[in-house]
Amino acid sequence: MAITTSIATTSFSSCVSGEDYGMLIRKVQPLVNAGMGKAVRSRPMMGNVNAGKGIFAPIVVVTRNIVGKKRFNQLRGKAIALHSQVITEFCKSIGADQKQRQGLIRLAKKNGERLGFLA
Repeated sequence: MAITTSIATTSFSSCVSGEDYGMLIRKVQPLVNAGMGKAVRSRPMMGNVNAGKGIFAPIVVVTRNIVGKKRFNQLRGKAIALHSQVITEFCKSIGADQKQRQGLIRLAKKNGERLGFLA
């Protein structure tokens, strides 16, 4: 950081005693404030990382625009619940435990994101 010559030539004793304090503050304040700024925190993003990607994303977006966002989310919720029930029934039929069932549901969600169903 560069110090102006008028600040450098001000003696230490005159600064300590307060004689040139006003002048010193006027010279130093812009240097101090230049680096200061209000901290900006980015907001966390919730949602699909692959939004708008995937082979089914265009169909999903068009359907959402036609049906309306509220009704579309209701239909999507019902479809997800139905799919979870199918996975649960499959796990019961093969004798998979709760942890394996949860893993399959998570895998189905990841696949749905990649394919664009959650766009």
